[in-house]
Amino acid sequence: MFRATVRSANTVAKRNFSTTKVRSVHYPEGPYHNLPFKVHNRKIPYAFLHFGFFLAGFLAPFGIVYVHNKRARG
Repeated sequence: MFRATVRSANTVAKRNFSTTKVRSVHYPEGPYHNLPFKVHNRKIPYAFLHFGFFLAGFLAPFGIVYVHNKRARG
């Protein structure tokens, strides 16, 4: 009796899995096509924006401390 239950569970699982429809979509494939922004043929190269963003984040605390110290003196 237990084997019959296992067999029926296996056939149900196989049947459900085999009914999955294969869907074909035509998205561009390859490098840089999975990114949500354009990397090639940009007016401003991506490297400037990338490193500029991180440079601004790195320099912001130093600028804040400079302004704070300048205000504290005068």
